[in-house]
Order: sequence, then structure tokens, then C-alpha cells
Amino acid sequence: MNKIIHILLFIPFVTFSQSYAPPAGQAGSTAIEKDSPLFSSWATDISVTRGYVNIEDTTIEAQGSNKASYGAPTNALGPASGNAADVVSLGDSGIAILTFENPIINGAGYDFAIFENSFNDDYLEFAHVEVSSDGVNYVRFPSHSEVQSDVQIHGFGSTDARRIYNLAGKYKGGYGTPFDLEEIKDSSSIDANNITHVKIIDVVGSIGESGTFDSFGNKINEPFSTPYESGGFDLDGVGVINQLVNNESIKSEVDFLKIFPNPSNGTIFIESTKIDNFDVYIFNNLGQTVLEFHKIKSNQSIRIDELDRGVYHIALIKDGFHSSFKVIVQ
Repeated sequence: MNKIIHILLFIPFVTFSQSYAPPAGQAGSTAIEKDSPLFSSWATDISVTRGYVNIEDTTIEAQGSNKASYGAPTNALGPASGNAADVVSLGDSGIAILTFENPIINGAGYDFAIFENSFNDDYLEFAHVEVSSDGVNYVRFPSHSEVQSDVQIHGFGSTDARRIYNLAGKYKGGYGTPFDLEEIKDSSSIDANNITHVKIIDVVGSIGESGTFDSFGNKINEPFSTPYESGGFDLDGVGVINQLVNNESIKSEVDFLKIFPNPSNGTIFIESTKIDNFDVYIFNNLGQTVLEFHKIKSNQSIRIDELDRGVYHIALIKDGFHSSFKVIVQ
């Protein structure tokens, strides 16, 4: 049996009156589109333990089968498809563990993203996310749900994404929920620069005794029950943004990159002490490339004054090295 280590981390900017990033496509969203150039690789292997179609009625007679069964686990390998049918359903409390060709590292900005198959912005099914460097010891990302827990959200009910933080499934199909290893880098149970396993655990959205909790002890209220073969979290893929590569000199470059000024009024500089002549891609929150530059040298000025005000993602790529930043254009 895997040893699971759950830690509750204090999140400095969290208060119970605060709302979080909005749905994909809206200003301030952290959603990353499946075809974004940020992704350097995808999960290559998976194991799935199916959960119940209704954890509060586990009799076989309830539905003919008491475990979710929709989709093959391999549907969640490789690039996310954005196709609602091309997924694996976990069921209530079901678990998927994914591994990768190269370990995930704590790079600049978000490090990986998880894709679900919701058909719109507010029918959302969630999952806890844990990571491991050895497949035995896992650390859970701290999460927060501001959704009320007095009235059960029914099986086809809706949820406001702005009330959810650090739970997979926050965004509709085709748009990944990103995670940043910086948040848990100080845990002694993992090496944040050598993440080999990502575990996805379906949230049981019941406000009854079977329900699951966020890091503050709040019941997580989501559509429940969903007593179907496709019940629970529907996993489409896990995309890697920052990964360990073979070249040691490039691998450590993530510790020697700086982008400034940020926020920017129209010009940025990227300072690098280890590599030069890299390619720069800038894209919006829809994952669309809006600017690209090639063979950029360290401290060379990059003009971005044609961009509208807002938050953009920047990908730096060279010879297997891949890192990302966020920049604010004023």
C-alpha cells in the first residue's frame, strides 16, 4: 500500500472572502489550452483504481455495477484531446497515477496541468492532486473551496470556477488546470525537481458523511450523485510544462532566468546566465500564440507594446530546455 503524506500548507493570499481565477477565456484565468506551446511532454503511463458510481450506495443492485467503467486508462495518455468521450472516468474516490518519460521539475511559473472533460464552464467535477518522487511518498497540493456546503449541488448542477483553488477540473474540456510545485517545494517528502508520479484522486462532492474536504476542512460541494459508468472525475490528460532534461548545464538553467520589468509597459528583457539564442513564444489565456521571437540573446530587448493590457504566458525553448513565465502588460 502506498504511504500517503498529506500536508496542509498555509496559503498567504487565501481568505474565505476571496474569489479565484475565472473560467477559461476570461481576463485573469489561469486555464491553459491543450494545444499551448507551453507543454513540453505528456504522461506516458497510467494505473487506475476505479471508484464507485455512488459511494453512498455501493450495492451492485443499484446500477448493475457499483464501479465506474467508462473509458480506457490509456485515453489519458499523450496530449489531451478535448474530446469529451476520449477520457477515463474515475468514479467516486477513484484514483489515477500517471508517470512520465522525464521527471517534472519546479521551474518558472506553472509546472504541469490536468485536463478534465466538462462540456461548459460551470458543470465541474473536481479531483485532489498529489505528487511523488518515488511512487511511495505523496504530497497533496493545498486546495480551497468557497462553494457553499449547506445545499447539495445535484447531479447536473453548476459550480462557479471562481470559488475553487488548486483542484483539478476547475476548467472546461480542452483547458488544463495548472499546478506550481513552488507551493510544496519545502516538503521533505518529495524532491520538487524530480517529480516522477502525479496522483489524481476524485473528489466525492457529497455534503454528507461520504464527502471530502479541502485544506481548510471545508466540505467540497460538487455535482452529486452521478451514478453512471462515467461518474466521477473524467481524466483527459496531464501535460508537463517544466521537465528534467538530460543536459545538466541546461537543466539547471531554470535557476538562472529572470524576466524584467514585470509588469511591463511595452518592453521586456530576459536575463540568462547559462544559455543564449533561445526562442520566445508569447501567448494569451486561450493558448493562442500572439508573438514569437527567435535567436534571442540574454538581456536583448523584446518589444511587446502591440499587446493589449492583461496577463500573458511566455515560453522559452532551446535544445530540449523548456521554461515558462507569466508577464503582465500594463
